[in-house]
Amino acid sequence: MGSADDAGREAFAFDHQPPSTRVSFGAGTLAALPRLAADLGLRRLLVLSTPGRADLAATAAALLGERCAGRFTEARMHVPVAVADRARGVARDLAADGCVAVGGGSTTGLAKALALDPGLPYLAVPTSYAGSEMTPVWGLTDAGRKTTGRDPAVLPRTVLYDPDLTLTLPARTSVTSAMNAVAHAVEALYAPDTSPFVALLAEEGVRRLAGALPGIVREPGDRRARADALYGAWLCGSCLGVTTMSLHHRLCHVLGGALDLPHAETHTVVLPHVLAFNEEAARDRLAPLGRALDTGYPPTALQELSRSLGAPRSLADLGMTEADIDPTAELLLAQQPFANPRPVTRGDARALLRAAYTGADV
Repeated sequence: MGSADDAGREAFAFDHQPPSTRVSFGAGTLAALPRLAADLGLRRLLVLSTPGRADLAATAAALLGERCAGRFTEARMHVPVAVADRARGVARDLAADGCVAVGGGSTTGLAKALALDPGLPYLAVPTSYAGSEMTPVWGLTDAGRKTTGRDPAVLPRTVLYDPDLTLTLPARTSVTSAMNAVAHAVEALYAPDTSPFVALLAEEGVRRLAGALPGIVREPGDRRARADALYGAWLCGSCLGVTTMSLHHRLCHVLGGALDLPHAETHTVVLPHVLAFNEEAARDRLAPLGRALDTGYPPTALQELSRSLGAPRSLADLGMTEADIDPTAELLLAQQPFANPRPVTRGDARALLRAAYTGADV
């Protein structure tokens, strides 16, 4: 039988593979875009954005000058296959050798699709707190079904985090975007491939986000709060980037693909309910979350924080109907097996969805 020291060493064993993505963080970082693109040897960049970020995409294109091959401003939530196909056609016609993704998770998701096929490297310029630029997770939606996967090829070569670009993000959107990032950290804490390093990132990331959000809601132009939130989002995204997705992300992907519910808002509503479902089974792993939120019961603390800052309370608020509960539960169960601290039965799935649908207290 091994000694106590041997047991301790065994319990502390882990495997950690960090991504090889360059990060440039700071106010005004957008101005470095041409230099960072040149460092990658890219000469014909397609600038991607949503329609709502077309002006910022134009600014990025102007900064790139001759290195900009063109713009594609049709990125959409959940990355519809038809949109990805159109973007691929534009990239091919322009002979693009890379992309610049300017915007939130929708635009980053489109860049990931182009990184998969036809294999275009990209630089990410996040304007929200989604954190998806730090994860190798991609997703495409077709005919109401969202398909996801993991591939290191979809990670950006470089990320430019410029807090000034988040100053115009509305307060309510800032809250739900940040809660989306918090979800990355939460699931990473009890993932089967978590590590002490991930726990440190998660605790600090959640602490920064939770501390910054009240200031952003009070004064959306608070540059220090914006920088703290973006820094926290980077840390939380980095957590999910090296760990396995569990029940929360699986359920949110099902809800987004099948019902076209808004991504960040769905994460915000669902997270406290999934966390309450897993809390007893994962209590030891969730200690960093409790410290970050200064609470003994994180599910309630997260729900109360988001509600106090004006976030939606229920999936019904987002457009889900009661008739959607059972079909969505079946779609979730079809995703199994997936890693989760606690098994998920059909009854569990229905009860969880009903609680999130009604906005029950956790």
